[in-house]
Amino acid sequence: MRNDPASTAAAVLARAGGPGNVTSVAHCMTRLRLAVADPAAVDAEGLRALPGVLGVVTDGAGVQIVLGPGVVEEVTARTEALVREAAPAPARPAGPGDGADETAPRHPATPVKALLRRVANVFVPLIPALIGCGVLAGLNGLLLNAGLLPALTPALTAVASGFMALIAVFVGHNTAKEFGGTPVLGGAVAAVVVYPGVAKVTAFGVHLVPGQGGVLGALAAALLATRVEKWCRGRVPGALDVLLTPTVTVLVSGLVTLYGLMYAAGVVATAIGAAADWLLATTGPAAGLVLGGLFLPLVMLGLHQALIPIHTTLIAQQGYTVLLPLLAMAGAGQVGAALAVYVRLRHDVSLRTTIRSALPAGLLGVGEPLIYGVSLPLGRPFVTACAGGAAGGAFVGFFAMLGDKVGATAIGPSGWALFPLLAGNRGPMTAAAVYGGGLLTGYAVGFAATYLFGFTGRSRPAASA
Repeated sequence: MRNDPASTAAAVLARAGGPGNVTSVAHCMTRLRLAVADPAAVDAEGLRALPGVLGVVTDGAGVQIVLGPGVVEEVTARTEALVREAAPAPARPAGPGDGADETAPRHPATPVKALLRRVANVFVPLIPALIGCGVLAGLNGLLLNAGLLPALTPALTAVASGFMALIAVFVGHNTAKEFGGTPVLGGAVAAVVVYPGVAKVTAFGVHLVPGQGGVLGALAAALLATRVEKWCRGRVPGALDVLLTPTVTVLVSGLVTLYGLMYAAGVVATAIGAAADWLLATTGPAAGLVLGGLFLPLVMLGLHQALIPIHTTLIAQQGYTVLLPLLAMAGAGQVGAALAVYVRLRHDVSLRTTIRSALPAGLLGVGEPLIYGVSLPLGRPFVTACAGGAAGGAFVGFFAMLGDKVGATAIGPSGWALFPLLAGNRGPMTAAAVYGGGLLTGYAVGFAATYLFGFTGRSRPAASA
């Protein structure tokens, strides 16, 4: 029976220190993300025990509650409503009668984790548009190759490409919002990156190219705009603030973007593309093994979203990201491991029920239900699932080294849901064949490794031995 979203939201907030402790609410495809004022007030174990909660990740300044696709949108909407309805109350330290330990450590997030979380917050809201436009771009490519509906393909091209052409503006808007600036000013400065007229501007002896630097340039431009805006706010008289602050922010940040940031970001973006190509061309199987094998731990820690800028840069530069199909193999290993657990633990009705309910999502690339509901609690199956992901990644990487590159035109989906987004230098059919072979390899190795080494004794899981 499905849990009521309103009840789940209320229970989550109660264990997150109450609505007054929550400073912001957001979500990605599977996780409710709460930023909190007092991390010590969050009852992580209580959150994990809630029905419908598949896992909890804390990062010092916030908490991520894994709820699964579909459910997370409903619970997020209810949570936002409850936070809005709650009367604002100033935060105060817990007193002796509050049942909290005044000396409890707060475990602040490390600077690197905090930065990765904030960068992820910039790009995660863009994923739905990336998915939708990516699917349409893939469909349009099939129609073009088949010569079908020639009157419709120009319109589909415009619909699918419009967002990617202006993604820098959205990145700038979200960056300023995340780092405390005025969102529209961040978007205005980032728009300089994609403005066609920059082709007339010369920097470092060469003409700029519209879009040069891509999302990295937009991110840097909006960060600079936020710093300039904050500097102005503290120095410009109140009567002139509404006029001077936006003007100085756009002028200074825009000029620095044109005569420095775009060129520098373009160099970095080119280096990322060259590094990805070199990595797969020279060390394809090894690179695939490492990336496919380590991705599940990144998902478990909630750090996988930090890779979005790299994926987006590759898509803007090459038309697809060659890294996503490698990383997607981690989900294949997870599915194979879950199937092995299902076969081995025939008498564990509860666990088998969990696997049956989570497996469809796992096949479509949503791995958290299987991670937190099956493999991670058992221990060894999580490691053997990583082995399956490593094998699938090595398979795809091997063909990349042979010259058959497989990429994704958008980010977000993986598993079988990634097939409509596949592209490559040898055409979509070859890309689909290589990717499908990688999935089957991940399933098989994940299943075999878990069946043979994922348990101690004949039927007991490693975690309970």
